[in-house]
Amino acid sequence: MKKMVLCFLIVMLMAGCSVVRIDTSSIDVIVDVILSKDNDLYNRVGRGYKYYVPRGVTYIDTDELNDKLYSDGNNYYLYVDTVSYYNKIPIEYEEDPNLYYSRKISKDDFKYDGYLEITAKDDLYYINFVYNYAHIESVVNKEDINDAVLNSAYILSTIQFNPDVIKLTIEDAKLNNREEKYDKFKNKKDTDNTGIEVFD
Repeated sequence: MKKMVLCFLIVMLMAGCSVVRIDTSSIDVIVDVILSKDNDLYNRVGRGYKYYVPRGVTYIDTDELNDKLYSDGNNYYLYVDTVSYYNKIPIEYEEDPNLYYSRKISKDDFKYDGYLEITAKDDLYYINFVYNYAHIESVVNKEDINDAVLNSAYILSTIQFNPDVIKLTIEDAKLNNREEKYDKFKNKKDTDNTGIEVFD
């Protein structure tokens, strides 16, 4: 029996099972560690995209390309910008030293461009995290900032797009949208068959 246990322990050690512990005391470290990982996990599927909702975060609702998520008393609002992804529109951002936190995320260091900014107002902190053609917003207390950044980074780093579905969605939207010229300051004057003027 001892040999079995010993063999099991040796196999486990040789298999290289490891736990990565993230130092969550620094926003920079959280962003660097999470965004440098290559994750293919997903447990939520939207129209033309999929992503992973980490443990402790609950999916609430979807409205078009906007998902509402919840964790520990805080709401997260995720917007996936499939149009910018489809058109490969670059994300541009200038860091603002006047904010509580402002950081440009560059494709030189990570897989995608983006930025993270945190604005302090009263006793609350507005988090605006953009990465991988998606955007998460949340308003949290100071003690929840690092958890919100951690959850947001996980979600944004796992977003995967389906270009074929996005292309069909965009083309379908173009076909269904018709422009109509309308001037609300001009009355249309017409005459009906009787010769009486009719105003629309």
